[in-house]
Amino acid sequence: MDKENQVPKRESFQSSFGLIAAAIGSAVGLGNIWRFPYMVGVNGGAAFLIIYLFFVAIIGIPIMLAEFIIGREGKKDAIGSYKTLAPKEKWYISGILGVLAAFFILAFYSVVAGWTLEYLFSAILNKFQGQTVAQIGEGFEAFISDPVRPIFWQFVVMIITSYVVANGIEEGIEKYSKILIPLLLGLVIILDIRAITLPGGGAGLEFLFKPNFSELTGKSVLDALGHSFFSLSLGMGIMVTYGSYIKKGENLGSTALKIGIADTVVALLAGIAIFPAVFAFGISPDEGAGLVFITLPNVFLQMPGGYIFSIMFFALLALAAITSTISLLEAVTAHIIEKFNMERKKATIITALLITLVGIIASLSNGPVLSHRKIGGMNIFDFLDYLTANYFLTISALISSIFIGWRLDKKIVENQLTNDGSLQIKYVRLLSFILRFIAPIAIIIVFLTGIGVIKL
Repeated sequence: MDKENQVPKRESFQSSFGLIAAAIGSAVGLGNIWRFPYMVGVNGGAAFLIIYLFFVAIIGIPIMLAEFIIGREGKKDAIGSYKTLAPKEKWYISGILGVLAAFFILAFYSVVAGWTLEYLFSAILNKFQGQTVAQIGEGFEAFISDPVRPIFWQFVVMIITSYVVANGIEEGIEKYSKILIPLLLGLVIILDIRAITLPGGGAGLEFLFKPNFSELTGKSVLDALGHSFFSLSLGMGIMVTYGSYIKKGENLGSTALKIGIADTVVALLAGIAIFPAVFAFGISPDEGAGLVFITLPNVFLQMPGGYIFSIMFFALLALAAITSTISLLEAVTAHIIEKFNMERKKATIITALLITLVGIIASLSNGPVLSHRKIGGMNIFDFLDYLTANYFLTISALISSIFIGWRLDKKIVENQLTNDGSLQIKYVRLLSFILRFIAPIAIIIVFLTGIGVIKL
């Protein structure tokens, strides 16, 4: 057999820490830094958190386990693994949706990741000095509608991401995740210490952690349910792909549990970094993305040592964004490598270029060049977000759950969870019940709410 037609040996994570760091990097994104703490605060604080943790335990982690099982048993990318396990059936549609989701999410997410680099650069140059919230807001709107600057930073993000992915699992994703995740944790802890020592910062901690069950609504419960699997990078083909790189000796249940816990801890640490500062300076906490890109730069200006802490905060945002872009690009690249038997570096470059082109269109839709082009009343950027979150992710996760719960041989599932009998596992039947009944029903409810069939 000539070299060109040889199937390359399957890559794998070389350590438990490397695997967990890579998966945490995928799960921890910009949404953890601003969206999740905000959701906790406006939905009853610790009351919402308790419900969220419940859903992570009974929905998020079981679906992650399902995707790990599919990947490790199939030993291929998100599409190929399904085709290996059910060769004459259509279950691979889940993989197709997952890979498409990763492609389109990375297209617009790389644009937002570029915004964090622009703000990190601006913080280093102290560009926010002397500006009011209104002026910073005007600057943000001018920046995202600019036809050149956001695209430049998107290019930078994709170059960094492509470099890591092109170097493979051990020398790329695992190696750099081991560096980036501890750095991210170090930054957020330093920011936490500064935030909680601010006069008046205690109100921010109360906002996050004081249970207020009177503020819980049906929408709060659905928010917690939806975020419980969106935040863990489920339905994107990522965990199936990463599952295919997990060595046989790794405990899948323990790994999924650690990832779920770490993802939640980082989100809460981010909230501790943000909300004490917001309350200390009398800022409204319900500003969403504007809180990060408009309000907080002004807050840092008023804070002793704010110059240093603003740099650290936007470095944290950039790290969170790039650890997610790496996993998104890997999910798509892995499919291209296996579909076309292509060398990794070449597949990475081609995939990254295609995603960047779509990202350019998404970025331009925020400004005068393409803002008039609407799909369902949304610009292209917002449409890609809506399409992936409400259709691709939910349907892909639903199929994964049903596939493990109803289709895949139970002996295969048990062998994967017990590492062929070497581990004593007592939750096999519970996992099967969750994936057969509870998870599908929950995902269908989230899906119908997301597309507007169920209205709250």
